[in-house]
Amino acid sequence: MKILVLGMGNPILSDDAVGIRVAREVERTLDDPRVTVAESSLAGLGLLDCIVGHDRVIIIDAIQTEAENAGQIYRMSPEDFSCAKRLSSPHQINLITALELGRRLNLAVPQKITIFAVEAEDIATFSEECTPCVEQAIPAAVEMVLQELKPSPGTPD
Repeated sequence: MKILVLGMGNPILSDDAVGIRVAREVERTLDDPRVTVAESSLAGLGLLDCIVGHDRVIIIDAIQTEAENAGQIYRMSPEDFSCAKRLSSPHQINLITALELGRRLNLAVPQKITIFAVEAEDIATFSEECTPCVEQAIPAAVEMVLQELKPSPGTPD
């Protein structure tokens, strides 16, 4: 099984870097030949290029919701974003649309995608540091990814 842990974001936009920071910590901790850890600031079709060919993908990224609870970590799936299938221009292809396109083109789209989204406070300020609440969430997000990578009882490795 080919597994990809993909940290998403922009490393110079404060909390937007949280996915990359978590992925780097996972990579330092993990010793599993089945798992590739990567970073990306791509979206849309570029993201599709990153994930095709893997059986399973774990994405870590920043999110901003109406809850505004900085540092909160959400475990999600692509279906949680199903209301976001429509786009107003070809430049706005999101994950759910890219996956749909990949399936229609018979690409080797991962069968299982898990998303860990960390509630961001600031994704607009140029900084290589996360805000304190998001910084404090990084170890918990790393642990959640590592737990996700553990095989479930009764399933093949």
